Amino acid sequence: MAFDLSEFLKNLSTRPGVYLMIGRGGEVLYVGKARNLKRRVSSYFQKTKHPPKTLAMLAQVDHVEVNVTHTETEALVLENNLIKQHQPRYNVLLRDDKGYPYIYLDTTHPFPRLSYHRGARKGRGRYFGPYPAAASVRESLNLMQKVFPVRQCDDTYYKNRTRPCLQYQIKRCSGPCVGLTTPEAYAEDVRNTVRFLEGKTHEIIDELGRQMQAAAEALDFERAAQLRNRIAALSKVQERQYVDQSGGGDFDIVAASREQDAASVYVAFIRSGRHLGGKAFFPQHTEGVSEADLLAGFLPQFYLDKSVPGNVLVSHMPRNAQWISDALEQQAGHRVQISHPQRGPRRRWLDMAAVNGRDALRRRLAGQATVLARFEAMRDALGLEATPERIECFDISHTMGEATVASCVVFDANGSRKSDYRRYNISGVAPGDDYGAMRQALTRRYEKQVAAGTPLPDLILIDGGPGQIGVAVDVLNGLGVHDVQLLGVAKGTTRKPGLEQLFLPGRKEALVLPADSPALLGIQQIRDEAHRFAITGHRARRGKARTQSSLEEIAGVGPKRRQALLKAFGGLKGILNAGIEDLARVPGIDHNLAQRIYNQLHPDTP
Repeated sequence: MAFDLSEFLKNLSTRPGVYLMIGRGGEVLYVGKARNLKRRVSSYFQKTKHPPKTLAMLAQVDHVEVNVTHTETEALVLENNLIKQHQPRYNVLLRDDKGYPYIYLDTTHPFPRLSYHRGARKGRGRYFGPYPAAASVRESLNLMQKVFPVRQCDDTYYKNRTRPCLQYQIKRCSGPCVGLTTPEAYAEDVRNTVRFLEGKTHEIIDELGRQMQAAAEALDFERAAQLRNRIAALSKVQERQYVDQSGGGDFDIVAASREQDAASVYVAFIRSGRHLGGKAFFPQHTEGVSEADLLAGFLPQFYLDKSVPGNVLVSHMPRNAQWISDALEQQAGHRVQISHPQRGPRRRWLDMAAVNGRDALRRRLAGQATVLARFEAMRDALGLEATPERIECFDISHTMGEATVASCVVFDANGSRKSDYRRYNISGVAPGDDYGAMRQALTRRYEKQVAAGTPLPDLILIDGGPGQIGVAVDVLNGLGVHDVQLLGVAKGTTRKPGLEQLFLPGRKEALVLPADSPALLGIQQIRDEAHRFAITGHRARRGKARTQSSLEEIAGVGPKRRQALLKAFGGLKGILNAGIEDLARVPGIDHNLAQRIYNQLHPDTP
């Protein structure tokens, strides 16, 4: 039945809900929320002046679908879920949707452990963060090891120790696994760690100062020196990380920036008055979108299903800020205030985030200009009809035919598209048969895309020479693909960068570009990324295979004992670090078998 717009609008509900603009091919073009569905959807089709982006979308709309909700908050949550599900081309899209890392303190153990955590926060204990990146967490964990010797090893490793590990030897752990510290002393270190993570560094320094004075008066100079070193380390960290003594509290600072047709959103994290760092995001489909509207689309996608502090400072107040705040409060279980400060410390923090956001956007635009220039240079050097918009590159990695892995990396005008990268574990091919491996990877990559009608790349790079290009031509011809340009990239005679030979289908002579050619530099960048991605996949596959085979080769160690060993030590690395006595404590492993396992895994041990 044909879609009757007038009848649809006439009978549309006035309740809150979500609407989906659907294209002629069934593609979801746009997802929006509304307090009043009838009023909001009707506004699109009235004779009012719309931005060019909206007009372009409306020209493609075939029909509209709606989902009525009970409340406005429910509509906001549903809109966010549908945007993530369909990735509509006319919505502002946040590509990076990974959960942020935390520092986790497991308080269920008599000697609590500090660890890196990412994912659902279901464990009993304390979570500190979020941090903008894994590196920030690891830096903080490394720092705390130097100041507060709280263990960071996993429980499996901890309970199987018979002697202190290296962390104890270098004074980064107090050795609770073998009873080298008392529960009271360890609890004091844990308490100081928590206070440090809560931003109470001044209190810790004052207390350590009193303890240092008391130790000096008691002539315990070694203890006094240890406390002095802790105070010095904490003071240095305080200088680097403390933001504003009078401000304190937990905040997120969200600053939107625009330049040309691109936009960025920079998020900085303040926890207990300490600046944990920040991260820049580059949402898609932002042409003609104001900073306020950009934040209106960004905030729900960023915070729904994530931890949110009580205060979010924004550079531009978004439309429906109260609506967004209500939804976040409902999720978080506490008050969430979205505000635009005009003066004071919070305004300075906001200005700082805005500077970082603009700087990140300019760097990105400069990088995009470089990428585009290299793509245009490839067009000219290779004689292409148009500048390629999407390039895919394949590489094969193996060690003497073992654990062969093929990689496919993707680049467009914005640079690498890591979400589109793929690895292929090659099987059923003779060891060392690079042609067969390349044939399998290309077939698996494009067979599904051709069947689904997915757009193919404009240029495919193959790491190899005429032989690999011949394989690629056969595969694409077999799939009925004739309008994709292929290019083989072979290393020169000395295998030095800048001497690459380029092979085009149907051309016998290799094309050699100048070493400083922008086209060659772009090709090298993409080829090297494919090589890196293939090698990391190959090493992981090879390591897994060797882990399994090294245990399988030991007489008397069957599937159940292998499973018991891996469970007890958390993997082959733990088993390799275990002594004979540690191995013998695993159920089903006696002393003789433990000796045999140890000897098999340490063949060079006298």
